Amino acid sequence: MTAALTLSLMSGTASSTPLPSPGVPPGKGYMGVGYVQDSKDFKADTSHVHRDAAPDANLPAGSVGVDVSSWQGGINWGAVRSAGIEFAWMKATEGTTYKDPTFKTNYRRARNAGVIRGAYHFARPDVSGGAAQANFFAGNGGAWSRDNLTLPGVLDIEGSCYGKTRAAMQSWIFDFSHTYKTRTGRDVVIYTSANWWNSCTGGWSGLSATSPLWVAHWVSAGRPHNPSGFPYWTVWQYTSTGSVRGISGNVDLDRLSGDRSRLLALANNTA
Repeated sequence: MTAALTLSLMSGTASSTPLPSPGVPPGKGYMGVGYVQDSKDFKADTSHVHRDAAPDANLPAGSVGVDVSSWQGGINWGAVRSAGIEFAWMKATEGTTYKDPTFKTNYRRARNAGVIRGAYHFARPDVSGGAAQANFFAGNGGAWSRDNLTLPGVLDIEGSCYGKTRAAMQSWIFDFSHTYKTRTGRDVVIYTSANWWNSCTGGWSGLSATSPLWVAHWVSAGRPHNPSGFPYWTVWQYTSTGSVRGISGNVDLDRLSGDRSRLLALANNTA
């Protein structure tokens, strides 16, 4: 996605119809769309934000992955795997009505290429309760099986606070998490940024003992800034402008806090 389109989505100029709270047209959410915007909204120090961050020798060791949605278009998953990408999460759903049109193809072809893959849900707390969205997600790609190739589902929550108090947001996330666990047997992975989590949940620690953290922090070296309430990260999205053979244009790059054995443990719920 181009920077201009990203900015138009964030500002709401990409649509003439009223937009949900994050300023993203319905169905157009993707991981990271709210990252820069929430940094601005919550008046955080954004000097660490790099659109052009890239892997370097100072990044911690760990399996490398990508996250994708319909914005990436067609993907050659064989080439992606040959480029060293070991895992991927792909957008499956948003709210309670939207299904990503590329999800089924990506999910199947990634598996056939040997990429350990999973699904993510772009949260819309302003349109329905957490339980309803978890059920929609679990029934449309977010399920899980112990087959060495399926990762637990992800709740992608970012952007604005959707007009909710911190207590109400905590309740929404808990309802999503509890329902997802009931449906799939797995604890949902939480994708967010420190700015969003600290501002919209008050640094809530209610899921830190169960849900793995996937933190968005676009820097090219060192380690990410964790949200309050989470003692450590499991996955780190460290750039939005990565380049991977088999994917046209920019793609988010992610690093696991461990090697392939840790990746398999996460997939198989044996960690």
